[in-house]
Amino acid sequence: MRIVVQKSKEARVIVNHEIVGEIEHGLMLLVGVTHDDDEKDVQFVADKVSHLRIFEDDNNKMNNSVLDAGGQILSISQFTLYGDCRKGRRPNFMNAAKPDQAKDLYEKFNDRLRDNGLHVETGVFGEMMDVDFVNNGPVTLMVDSKE
Repeated sequence: MRIVVQKSKEARVIVNHEIVGEIEHGLMLLVGVTHDDDEKDVQFVADKVSHLRIFEDDNNKMNNSVLDAGGQILSISQFTLYGDCRKGRRPNFMNAAKPDQAKDLYEKFNDRLRDNGLHVETGVFGEMMDVDFVNNGPVTLMVDSKE
């Protein structure tokens, strides 16, 4: 699994002109799934994201996790994270998992975040979405279960 983690002051996702997920402060996540991902990958990336120390403490040092900071999660499924742009001009998405597998693991990922004590909002899997957020810091990281 591949997760783009962005520390956010606020974030929302809109589908068909309606806000379907919104957070005030926390992390905006883009979540990609590949063919050989399984529940071990889900556990690894969800636990890593939950405990990444990227929020400032009282000394303005990045020592707190989203849990410590009382933040929330906006999780967006994003198959394009597995786009291969090395050849030609059109990305190849063959490394992205098929929708049924990806949706199952994406939902398990969100459930694991919730089990870790986080409030999780989501987009709508497989839909065209508009994502609006304010990147705080800016802080943007990549978490990959295979690296």
